Amino acid sequence: MSSIDYVIHDDYNVKGFLHKYRYLSNFHLADVYFEGIKYQSTEHAYQAAKTLDTSTRSILFLNVTAAQAKKNGKILTNIRTDWHHIKYDVMSVIVFDKFYRHPDLRADLLSTGRRHLEETNSWNDRFWGVCNGKGDNNLGKILMGIRTFWSTKYPELYGAQKPTSNPLF
Repeated sequence: MSSIDYVIHDDYNVKGFLHKYRYLSNFHLADVYFEGIKYQSTEHAYQAAKTLDTSTRSILFLNVTAAQAKKNGKILTNIRTDWHHIKYDVMSVIVFDKFYRHPDLRADLLSTGRRHLEETNSWNDRFWGVCNGKGDNNLGKILMGIRTFWSTKYPELYGAQKPTSNPLF
């Protein structure tokens, strides 16, 4: 499957965070903070959160590309013992920070209306996304929850919206 075969952008779906929806991807460069440290993207912060060692975070995740941060996260030898129990919450906090700090990206997210957001992918990520029609789409659920939060918290600014099936807040 090529990188374009799985992308569907229509009135009901944003499947595949590419092209005009690239800002939904964790690889999109937008500064975020996690535990007081500024990272270049949500991918950088998420991968850094896998370790509690601050020097490892600085060396492997601060001055690299998002792709390199992901690679570095896969080779970590000192992953925190509670990682599998907290990774969803960590991602939620980091992605929320992205849309909190960047009102332009927040407006773009809200412009997706009630569309289903899905991290459709070809790299077999079935926890955060969907590959070949299978997966939990947890990143999409987090994004839809954040969209619901902002649209219901400030309906006068963003227009009221019925909650999605899996609101984050």
